[in-house]
Amino acid sequence: MTDRLDAATAGQDRDLHAFIAGLPKAELHVHHVGSASPRIVSELAARHPDSKVPTDPEALADYFTFTDFAHFIEVYLSVVDLIRTPEDVRLLTFEVARELARQRVRYAELTITPFSSTRRGIDERGFMDAIEDARKAAEAEFGTVLRWCFDIPGEAGLESAEETVRMATDDRLRPEGLVSFGLGGPEIGVPRPQFKPYFDRARAAGLRSVPHAGETTGPETVWDALNELGAERIGHGTSSARDPRLLRYLAERRIPLEVCPTSNIATRAVATLDEHPVKEFVRAGVLVTINSDDPPMFGTDLNNEFAVAARLLDLDERGLAELAKNGVEASFLDAAGKKRLAAEIDAYTAGRLAS
Repeated sequence: MTDRLDAATAGQDRDLHAFIAGLPKAELHVHHVGSASPRIVSELAARHPDSKVPTDPEALADYFTFTDFAHFIEVYLSVVDLIRTPEDVRLLTFEVARELARQRVRYAELTITPFSSTRRGIDERGFMDAIEDARKAAEAEFGTVLRWCFDIPGEAGLESAEETVRMATDDRLRPEGLVSFGLGGPEIGVPRPQFKPYFDRARAAGLRSVPHAGETTGPETVWDALNELGAERIGHGTSSARDPRLLRYLAERRIPLEVCPTSNIATRAVATLDEHPVKEFVRAGVLVTINSDDPPMFGTDLNNEFAVAARLLDLDERGLAELAKNGVEASFLDAAGKKRLAAEIDAYTAGRLAS
């Protein structure tokens, strides 16, 4: 009897994974360099043999094992050092789009940190042309729509903020696909309020505010992102669960959280998956989206993150479809695009459940 139950459970898991694999999705929190697959990282490392990054894709699994968030940043920046020419940028961007398309991601807002590349000598115009060329080619070949979020690398200080907002608002440089402005990197020792003038300028130029906050610090960082930076979505927001008033605020104003479960475990922001606060967010009525953050570095992808969410939230196919539609609702797609993608999710779900 137990064997039959185990077999039935395994079959249900396979069915759910198959459903997720074909489910049209939007991804809102995924990093450009952090999405480089082992194949692409090893190719870039071979192009630049002075790097300490392994050229063997299998060795990258050990290299991408992090002791804490600071170690993650150190490793992340070593991969950033592999992006040295516009050709490297174009290769990375197009291949990231290929991987997103493989997972049935129909729309993605890719977080890009141009300062990290331009400070290493890549020409600004060449950088913008490379990402735009890759975006257009990927949409034509894969049907996946890419948009950009330019983010400030918080660890690089206010110089990086000034340069990032300049590139994001200069009409001669600003890429067509740019929709939002963010803030990443470490939170400890990098208070959010100091970036207010830069977010004010970006928002005045029509960009949406999507800073990381409350990942490795407390809920006060999320409040700062809301009150000082005008955040319209919160990257991670993990510690929001500690503040019932904050959860009510997020829920009442329909301010989404970009939740990245496996990332939070890999960087030690959360101790175990079973302790992840996503359940508390959902119970509080917060609009939750599921994302992969830096997927190859964390040994995951968006399909796996949906499977994790299904387990944590006890979701069936209809629940997963609603979770996918949360991503559409929280995106910066235009109204017509949102309607089309939501309809695609509904049609897929109806077809799968009828078969």
